[in-house]
Amino acid sequence: MFGPDLPEPHEPIDIDVYWHRWPTAIEQTELVNGTIVFTGLFDERDVAIAARAYPGRRVHLGEDGRIEVHPARPEDLLAG
Repeated sequence: MFGPDLPEPHEPIDIDVYWHRWPTAIEQTELVNGTIVFTGLFDERDVAIAARAYPGRRVHLGEDGRIEVHPARPEDLLAG
């Protein structure tokens, strides 16, 4: 159930989409050089959810559908 039929990040999640959304659809989690990497088939909606879970961090969607949560840059910490 990957694609446009999933709810937007601000909408509630129900049992039908539970296994297809971040963070419940994570297949594997790794820490690579200070970056948290969540393996799964994610899209920009999942990135928006992850960004709310990791405020101040840089959240990126990889070409392979993985979500990467990078540490905050020093200038980001000073701006906040």
